[in-house]
Amino acid sequence: MIFIDNTSTDPYFNLASEEYLLKETDKECFMLWRNSSSIIVGKNQNTLSEINTDYVEEKVIPVVRRLSGGGAVFHDLGNLNFTFIVNDVESLRNFKKFVQPVIDVLRDLGIEAQFTGRNDLTIGERKFAGNAQANYRNRVLHHGSILFDADMSKLTKALKPKPVKFADKSVKSVSSRVTNIAEHLESPLTVVQFKELVLKKVRESSADSHVVEFGQAELSRISELAAEKYSTWEWNFGKSPKYNYENIRKLKGGTVEVHLQVEKGVISESRIFGDFFGKKDISDIEAALVGLNHDKGIIAGALSRFDISDYMFNVELSELADLLI
Repeated sequence: MIFIDNTSTDPYFNLASEEYLLKETDKECFMLWRNSSSIIVGKNQNTLSEINTDYVEEKVIPVVRRLSGGGAVFHDLGNLNFTFIVNDVESLRNFKKFVQPVIDVLRDLGIEAQFTGRNDLTIGERKFAGNAQANYRNRVLHHGSILFDADMSKLTKALKPKPVKFADKSVKSVSSRVTNIAEHLESPLTVVQFKELVLKKVRESSADSHVVEFGQAELSRISELAAEKYSTWEWNFGKSPKYNYENIRKLKGGTVEVHLQVEKGVISESRIFGDFFGKKDISDIEAALVGLNHDKGIIAGALSRFDISDYMFNVELSELADLLI
């Protein structure tokens, strides 16, 4: 097994590197990596129903879809992420096999951690890591995200969606009590020092282990995959399952209620109701929304062609755009 020294903190690159290693190599490997502030959503999730869109836009937090299932997680430099890729399809669903090194490191540090439920690592009753898997042919990718010293205030704000506006069958994230490992240490330790301890523990179980870096050709291919897939709206939002979006708000011009049906991230049906007044028929705006990506910037651009006050007295374009996503 090779150990990849990945120092990138770019979430698009790092998620792309996992796909490259899984699908375009035959290597068995282990990688430790960190992301700058970002939200990583599961393969089968409706992205918009998992995030606080206002906060994410304000803080310019990248949102990236991964290959594996499970729930949404917040990453920052206080997280340590690990990836195993093995040529052993029998390892699928054997989560404990891959998390044991983390449990052993924590035990060495005087912390009793456990693997609980489907895919969690806990200290006491508080979760500090989640795990997920994907497979390609006979290869299995197992990865996990460890809360070492993450910014909990950002985590709770970024993953706190507004009151439910989505009706869909996507996988939902489950709220749980979480904790940072750093809170439980008897002696201070940095996330980088913890990373070295985990790497050392994993290498102990692999006699022929050696550490490598991505070559130039690999860096170019991963960067290409990041640009063409992992940084795109189509992958991160357009891959969301079919869903119905509903929202209602009382504005200065009256109560406005919107109903959208969205398929592959694109609005396929649009209805707008309310007790507002206007001189033109709202059906013009409903029709203009059909075929658009369910994205605030694109919707606002389309609405800018209209004088909204002709359709809704005392309603601003920005208010309607906010209501629609």
